[in-house]
Amino acid sequence: MDKNEEDVKNFNEKFIKENSRSITEQDLQKVSDIADKIEQKFINRGPLKRFLDDGKLLISVIKDYIKGQYRKIPYWAIAAIAFTLLYVFNPSDVVPDILPMLGLVDDATLVGVCLYLVERELKDYQIWKQTSSDHRE
Repeated sequence: MDKNEEDVKNFNEKFIKENSRSITEQDLQKVSDIADKIEQKFINRGPLKRFLDDGKLLISVIKDYIKGQYRKIPYWAIAAIAFTLLYVFNPSDVVPDILPMLGLVDDATLVGVCLYLVERELKDYQIWKQTSSDHRE
């Protein structure tokens, strides 16, 4: 990673951390309520397509957290995920999606940084998800 890429990553990391502090339970519910629309952003939007499976995983952990089925994830991670998903959904974020490709690259970059920040927590969630679904069968 060159210096410019490192600077962008650090900026986005700070951006997520600062903005996720204001995420509330109502914001988590909003993510759950508009989950299908958020997923469509991943399906229909160029650079976000590569994160489709990750986007579904992020939505899933939010839904399981809201239902109280999975609470082993720290709130800072849930807030970072919710902030990122709401950012992706918002067409007029810092770099508006209407700007050809640039607005979508901005969203994809933020998703990538969020995944980096919550990687350990997502791995734990995936293990829990697999284990709990194995017991239901």
